[in-house]
Amino acid sequence: MSDDTTTPAGTDSGELWSTDVSRDVATDTTPVQVGERRGMFGATRGQDTTGYGGLRTPILFPGASERPYGSYFDEVADTLAAALPSDGYGTAVERVVVDRGEMTLFVRREHLLAIARALRDDPALRFEVCTGVSGVHFLAEAGRELHAIYHLLSITHNRRVRLEVTAPDADPHIPSVVAIWPGADWHERETWDMFGIIFDGHPALTRILMPDDWPGHPQRKDYPLGGIPVEYKGGTVPPPDQRRSYN
Repeated sequence: MSDDTTTPAGTDSGELWSTDVSRDVATDTTPVQVGERRGMFGATRGQDTTGYGGLRTPILFPGASERPYGSYFDEVADTLAAALPSDGYGTAVERVVVDRGEMTLFVRREHLLAIARALRDDPALRFEVCTGVSGVHFLAEAGRELHAIYHLLSITHNRRVRLEVTAPDADPHIPSVVAIWPGADWHERETWDMFGIIFDGHPALTRILMPDDWPGHPQRKDYPLGGIPVEYKGGTVPPPDQRRSYN
């Protein structure tokens, strides 16, 4: 058995997924490994006698999907392409991923508002509601570390689609969609608060969960877990990332 932790069990060359995050994301259908979970429940310190501390689980992004996408997804993609100017779809949409019965359009941030308006306003699309905006931070995906995800719902057609937009840590700016979907107001504030994504054009981009003077953004992968040791009847409860110690 190989000691190479990036190669899937049962293979010699890692063909099940790639570790090259710089590959052509628009056409590569191979899943890419963007990280690795170590241990159980994120705990990596201490002497874990159960053996779970040795767990290594790859964090995989699915690759680009090929036609036909299935379900109503092809119709959505074709209608969106027709609603945009010539070659606008190919310029704006990096790739389409259909995974676990859900469709995600990866959109370049400079084209987000055009895509959003087309999805909302075209009669054959009518994604009237943005049910939520969330963020993810992938340290290993150089130049694309920050992801903003928009969950859209068409009440008219009873359909769902997801938009995903990336930005680098060095330039964490993404246009705000509040002017298109006003309900995204608090969601964008929360994503800024937790991940540090700056939504340009937001009417009041202030913290919503943490105090105004809180340093940093707590859900980023480079934010320290932290914790305060607590004494309890002569014993001490350590911070969360140190609790699986049997000393």
